Amino acid sequence: MAAVLVAAMVVVLSVSVAESATVEYQFDVATMNVTRLCGSKSIVVVNGQFPGPTVSAREGDLVVVRVVNKAQYNMSIHWHGVRQLRSGWADGPAYITQCPIQPGQSYVYKFTITGQRGTLWWHAHISWLRATVYGPIVILPKLGVPYPFAAPYKEVPLMFGEWWKADTEAVISQALQTGGGPNVSDAFTINGLPGPLYNCSAKDTFKLKVKPGKTYMLRIINAALNDELFFSVAGHPLTIVDVDAVYIKPITVETLLITPGQTTNVLLTAKPSYPGATYYMMAAPYSTAASGTFDNTTVAGILEYEDPGSPSSAGFNKNLPVLRPTLPQINDTSFVSNYTAKLRSLATEEYPAGVPQEVDRRFFFTVGLGTHPCAVNGTCQGPTNDSRFAAAVNNVSFVLPTTALLQSHYTGMSSGVYSSNFPAVPQSPFNYTGTPPNNTNVSNGTRLVVLSYGDAVELVMQGTSILGAESHPFHLHGFNFFVVGQGFGNFDPAKDPAKYNLVDPVERNTVGVPAAGWVAIRFRADNPGVWFMHCHLEVHVSWGLKMAWVVQDGSLPNQKLLPPPSDLPKC
Repeated sequence: MAAVLVAAMVVVLSVSVAESATVEYQFDVATMNVTRLCGSKSIVVVNGQFPGPTVSAREGDLVVVRVVNKAQYNMSIHWHGVRQLRSGWADGPAYITQCPIQPGQSYVYKFTITGQRGTLWWHAHISWLRATVYGPIVILPKLGVPYPFAAPYKEVPLMFGEWWKADTEAVISQALQTGGGPNVSDAFTINGLPGPLYNCSAKDTFKLKVKPGKTYMLRIINAALNDELFFSVAGHPLTIVDVDAVYIKPITVETLLITPGQTTNVLLTAKPSYPGATYYMMAAPYSTAASGTFDNTTVAGILEYEDPGSPSSAGFNKNLPVLRPTLPQINDTSFVSNYTAKLRSLATEEYPAGVPQEVDRRFFFTVGLGTHPCAVNGTCQGPTNDSRFAAAVNNVSFVLPTTALLQSHYTGMSSGVYSSNFPAVPQSPFNYTGTPPNNTNVSNGTRLVVLSYGDAVELVMQGTSILGAESHPFHLHGFNFFVVGQGFGNFDPAKDPAKYNLVDPVERNTVGVPAAGWVAIRFRADNPGVWFMHCHLEVHVSWGLKMAWVVQDGSLPNQKLLPPPSDLPKC
C-alpha cells in the first residue's frame, strides 16, 4: 500500500512540475532618443523598446526578471496586479518594498503567477519614470485549460500612454518646487504612437490589420500617467471578457472606460465581408477636473481590413473612407457609473467569486486634494499664492521614507521609519461632497495600518469636493479586491451596505473612486508583507495620495513572508 502511495506522489509531483515553467527575462534600462510630434528627446526605456518588451507566462509559472540599471536615475519596476504571494520583495514600489536600483546596479525580481490569467502590466515605480518605462504582462491559462469563451484568432496588446515634449522628470520637479499643478502632456499614444490627429504624426500610427470574419482579442492597458480614458472602435462593438486579469460575465459595449492602472480584455469581431472602409480606434480623456489641468486631446489608431480581392500582396487600400466613433463627453460621469456597474465576476464553480461575507476590520477613508502652507515668506503657485497643492487619505499626506518599509517591518526596526497609527476613519468629519471646509490644509506622515493575517477587510473610499470633485483610480498592491458597492454623495453606513453585491461583484486591483461619490471594496488579508495603496494618477501620488498596509505573518509556514533575496538593493 505504501509503495502505491509513494508512486502516486511521484506522478503528482512530476505533473505539477511539468505544468509550470520558469520564464526568464533581462531588462536593460537605459536612455535612447525618440522622435514624436516633430521633436526628439531622450527617454528611459527597457531593452531599447518603447513601449517595453512583453512579459509572457502561464498561470503557475515562475517569472525571473534581471533588471540592470544603465540609466542616470534610480529605478524600480512594479509588476502591476501580480499577487506576489509571500514575495513582497519583488513587488517593486521604491521605498515601500525595496530601495531603488541605483545607476550601475542590478536586481533580480522573482515571483510566481498564482491563480491569475489575463492581462497585467509592468512599469517603473519611482518618480514619473513610468511615463516611458512600461510594457504588457500576458498571462495565459495553464496548458490545456481553455478560455471561458471562444478562443480568438489573434491576440494584440493595446497600451495607452501619454507623451510630453518636455522631460517628465523636469515637469514634476518644477511642479513640486512651485507647489502648482504640473504641465499636462502633449499627446496620448497607442503602443507608443500618437497617430494621425496630432502634428506630423500620421507616419507614427498604430494599425490593427484584420481579416473579415475573424475575432481578435485586444489586451487593453491604460499606462497613461494622469488620465482616465474612453475607448471606442468605429463600427465595431467590443465584448469585454476580463478586467485586471479576472474573467467577468461578458458584456458588449460601444465604448469602454479604463483608468490608469487598469486592464481590459475585449473581443472584436471583424465584419463578415470586406467593408470598403477603414475605422478609427479612438481614446479621449474622462475628467471632471478644471479645464487646463489635463490633456484634452484625442488619440487614434486605425483598424484596416485585408482586401481579399486586392492584387497587391499587402491587400490594404489607402484610399478608403475613414469612419470615426463617437466618444462620450469629457465629463460624462453618468456614463462612467453605468459602465462600471455592469461589470460582474464570472462567479462560476471553476472561477468563483470568494467575496468575504463577514468582515473583521472596517475602514472609512476620505480621498482627495488639499493644501500645504507655502514655505515661510515664499510665494507658491498652488490654489492660492500662499499654498501648495497636496493630496491626502484621511487627511494624511503620505511621506515616502528614505529606507524601504518592508525591510523595516521584516527586521522589526520600524522606529523612526513609520508609525502604525493610520486613522481608520476621518479624525474631523465634514460634509465630504458638499461645501468644502475653510481650512484645507492636510497633515504629513508615514503612517500605516496593521492587519492580522486572514483579516476580512471592508474599506469605503469617499471622494471629497475639496479643490474640485474628481474621480480617483485607487490601486492596491498585493491583492485583488471585490467592488461590492458604489454611489454618489456621502456614504450612508445605515442604508448603503444593504445595497452591496456580495454574490458576483467585479474583482479588480484598481478601482475608480467616483467623482463626489464613494466605492466600497472587500478583500482578505492573506498575503503577508507591506502593501502600497495609492491613486494611480501620478500627479496625485506626487502630492501624497497614498498609504500602506502591513499584513502580519500567519501561524503556518506558508503564511509567512519569505526572507529577502541576497541582492535586494540598499538605500
